[in-house]
Amino acid sequence: MSRHALSLTINGERYDAEIPAGVTLLELLREEFGLTGTKTNCLEAECGVCTVLLDGKAVCSCITLALQCQGGSVTTIEGLAQGGELHPLQQAFIDGGAVQCGYCIPGMLLSAKALLDVNPLPDEAAIREGLAGTLCRCTGYQKIVDAVGCAARQMTQTRA
Repeated sequence: MSRHALSLTINGERYDAEIPAGVTLLELLREEFGLTGTKTNCLEAECGVCTVLLDGKAVCSCITLALQCQGGSVTTIEGLAQGGELHPLQQAFIDGGAVQCGYCIPGMLLSAKALLDVNPLPDEAAIREGLAGTLCRCTGYQKIVDAVGCAARQMTQTRA
């Protein structure tokens, strides 16, 4: 099987690899680089638990070929906190009790970050739409929606 050179930035660090053409971003992150915060579930882009940010946009890493990311920048849950400080979204999820089993939370947090990057102060409907691609089996979503809204307000006040 032929291998292809891949260079990309993950959580601010450059990574280089030689990989087969069919390797998904999910496989690369978990198996090649040991970044296991990105979860494996449906492998069909139906559940959203494998969501990461690729050049700032939320993508399902289970259906994104790693070679499609050539030269790109990927953010995983491991890269959301900065300098030992939780991202405001992470803190809001903890403070608001939005985390139960935690399996969907990496995807939820990264979907929420992608939303807040383009809509810094979304209303509840926009938050629900922004998170619609990530399924949670534990909650009724309300605490998650509330946590995103809380983080959005806090982040907006911090910027002002």
